Amino acid sequence: MTTTKHAFPKLHNATWPGLVGKEEGTDHPPIGLDRMLDLTAAARVDGQKFDGVDLFLFAPHTSIDASDAELRELADKVTKRGLVIGSLVAPVWPPTGGGSAMGTPAQRAAFLTQVKKACGIAERLRRMGVRPYGLVRIDSACGVTDWLKDPENNQKTIAATFKEAADIAAAHGERLAAEGEICWGGMHSWRRMVQLLEMVGRPDVLGFQADMAHTLHYALGTNAPEDALLPAGFDWKDQAVLDAAYTKLTAALRPWTRDFHVAQNDATVFGSGSHDKTGRHCLPKDRNGKLDIARHAGYWLRGNDGKPTRAVQHLCWDGCMFPNRTMEDPQTWNEILGAMIAVRNAHGWS
Repeated sequence: MTTTKHAFPKLHNATWPGLVGKEEGTDHPPIGLDRMLDLTAAARVDGQKFDGVDLFLFAPHTSIDASDAELRELADKVTKRGLVIGSLVAPVWPPTGGGSAMGTPAQRAAFLTQVKKACGIAERLRRMGVRPYGLVRIDSACGVTDWLKDPENNQKTIAATFKEAADIAAAHGERLAAEGEICWGGMHSWRRMVQLLEMVGRPDVLGFQADMAHTLHYALGTNAPEDALLPAGFDWKDQAVLDAAYTKLTAALRPWTRDFHVAQNDATVFGSGSHDKTGRHCLPKDRNGKLDIARHAGYWLRGNDGKPTRAVQHLCWDGCMFPNRTMEDPQTWNEILGAMIAVRNAHGWS
């Protein structure tokens, strides 16, 4: 039996895996919001269920230009399934109406417009009572190759854009989380991620969103070999070396961490549809998974004093780019929920 030891952090599923990496006319078409909500609500492990969902503000799930009536309909869909809404993903990328955070003035303006719209929706959902916690997630919306053409100036431009985004979020009573993922320029390395957060210097508004599958590649130096924390040819059986690297990684980023994705990774990358290659999401019990999920989550969720930091109000599972047959299998979500309960039991609080 998996028993509940703690009430917090709450447990959420992400709905955007129904859209990210999906394409009409292929064997991995988009999965609708209602279906993602149904799969989430149906998951049970010894009578326990998900507490909520995190959303991507992009059609056909949720329009970034949604009216109050449409948001009320969304809120009703969520609450009738016994769920709440947590963090929201702002569609800041050029294909979704945004623009590069290090781009031209027009591109940066498009980025900030999407942030403003997302924070407005976040505020409205909060006032409707369906969103008791959560942040608005952003990234730099630019590739590593373009960033590398002028690293220092590009980093300064991204920081300037993020400062403006922080001002927008604060005006709406919201906070932002910058996603640490190796496919985003200026955020592709743990060292550069810390640098960017420090350059913005708004820890009250802009924090870090850590995904266990993505941040493992920070340690590997997948897109930034100069910042690798694990040696080339590393033997994954050497837990002491892995733990030392993980300790250094999390010590640098944990003070900034406000949003957290429980995940598994097999030390490979994967891309699907229009999404560039990034840390592959694996099922919790994948035999090739390199992380001890519950144990390694503690490096993020506990401070140097060994106590839960309580900085993260809810955990989320991000199953981006899983095959549709995997996502449509109810057992997938039971397995994921079980892994998340284990993390909360190990590092939560009441």
